[in-house]
Amino acid sequence: MQIPLLRLQCGVNSYEWGKIGQQSAAAKYAATTAAPDFAIESEKPYAELWMGTHPSLPSKDVETQRTLLDLVQDNQALLSTEISERYGGKLPFLFKVLSVQKALSIQAHPNKKLAEKLHARDSRNYPDDNHKPEMTIAITPFEGLCGFRPLAEIVHFLNAVAPLRQLVGSQAADEFERAVKGSEDSEDPTVAKKNKDALKALFTVLMQSTPENIETATKDLVAAAESSPDSFATSASSPDTNPSDPAEMAALVTRLNGQFPNDIGSFVFFFLNFVKLEPGEAMFLKADDIHAYISGDIIECMASSDNVVRAGFTPKFKDVDTLTDMLTYSYAPIDEQKLEPTDYPFAVLNAPAYSSASSCVLYDPPIEEFSVVKTDLRRTKAKATFEGIAGPSILICTSGEGKITVGTKTEEVKEGYVFFIGATAECAIERTGEGEGDENVFTTFKAFCDLTGKEDMVNGN
Repeated sequence: MQIPLLRLQCGVNSYEWGKIGQQSAAAKYAATTAAPDFAIESEKPYAELWMGTHPSLPSKDVETQRTLLDLVQDNQALLSTEISERYGGKLPFLFKVLSVQKALSIQAHPNKKLAEKLHARDSRNYPDDNHKPEMTIAITPFEGLCGFRPLAEIVHFLNAVAPLRQLVGSQAADEFERAVKGSEDSEDPTVAKKNKDALKALFTVLMQSTPENIETATKDLVAAAESSPDSFATSASSPDTNPSDPAEMAALVTRLNGQFPNDIGSFVFFFLNFVKLEPGEAMFLKADDIHAYISGDIIECMASSDNVVRAGFTPKFKDVDTLTDMLTYSYAPIDEQKLEPTDYPFAVLNAPAYSSASSCVLYDPPIEEFSVVKTDLRRTKAKATFEGIAGPSILICTSGEGKITVGTKTEEVKEGYVFFIGATAECAIERTGEGEGDENVFTTFKAFCDLTGKEDMVNGN
C-alpha cells in the first residue's frame, strides 16, 4: 500500500498586486519545486501560491506529475470516506501563501446560498458555487482592512474628514448620526439591527458615488493628508475617537491613492478597521465580511472556492450592488476580529523540542472545512509527532530545514517545500538545520480538515 505522504508541486499566480520577483515569498516557495518551465522573473509580480485540489491551479505530485485531485479521487482513503463523500471527492480547503505589495480589492466572499445564486447567474465572474470563509496568518508584518469600525469611529470620521462627508452628503451623514447616537455600543439585538441598517444605508450611499464626485473628494482628501499629516482626521471636539497615529493614517491614504488614484477604496478606509498583524498573529473572516489586504506575506486558508465580490482597489470586475447587499454590517474593534491560537493538544514534542521552547499552536476557526497548526522547532533534533487525524493535511515549510516522516517514508524538508499527508496517518517533523536564534527556526504550517465535533458548523455559526 502506498504511504500517504506526497511532496507537491504548487503553482503561483501573477497578479499586479503581488510582490516583485525574489521579494515574493509565494514565488520563492513555488520555485523550490517548480515545473521545468518556471523561473522567477526579476520584474514580474507574484501574488499567490496555491496548495490544494482547486481546478483553477491544482497541485501535482512531484514524483508522478498527477494532480492531487486525480490522486484523492482515485483513492478515497486519502481524504477519508466521510470527507470524500461530503466534499465531492475534493479537498475541503484551499491553502495559500499571499505576497502583497499593493492593496488588493475591497471585497467579501459569498455565503453558500449566495455563491450558488451568483455562480448560476454569472459563472465567468463567480467560477464555483461554494462559500469562502477564510483565515489569515501573518508570515511577515502585515497590514489590512477588516470589518467595520465601531460606529463611534465612523461618526468621528464623518465629522473630522470633510471630503468624506462631502462625498456621502450631509443628509446621509446626519441620518446615520441620528440613528446611532447614544446606542453605538448597545448589545440589545433590536438596537444592533437598527444600527446595522443605518450603516448599510450610509455605506451604500458611499459606494454609489459617481466617479466625478470621487475624483473631486479624493483631491481634497489627499491635499489634507499631505498638508497636515500630524492632525489628519482629528477633531478637538471628539478626542476619544481621534486616530492613534494621524500621520500614519495620512501616509496610508496617500499611499493607497498612489496605487489606485481616485478610487472609492480611499474612503471605504474610514469605515473599516485598519489592522496590523505581526508574524504568527491571525484573523478569521466569515463569509459576507468585508476586508482588504494592503501589504505583507501571509498564510491563508479558506473553503475551497475562488469566489470574490469586489468593489474597490481593483481593475477587475466590480459588483457594488451585490457587495452592499450581502454584507453582515457587523461592527467591532479590530481586537475582536483577531483569532488567538491555542496549544495544539494532538502533537508530542521530544526533549530537545520541549527544552528549547519549541511549540505547536492551533488556529481553529469556527468552521468545519479547516484548521491550521503552526510548528516552530528551535533546536537541532527537535521533533514534533502528530497523531493521525480523520482527515487530510497539507504542510508547508516557511523557514529552516528538517525532515518529515510518515510510516517508513522520510523526506527532506526545506523552505517552500509542500507535502500532502493522507487521513489517519501519523506524521513527524524534525529539525535538521544548525544554529540558534529566530532566523534558524524550522517553521511549518499544516492545514487540515477533521470533522470531529464540527459536523454542524456552517460559516462560523
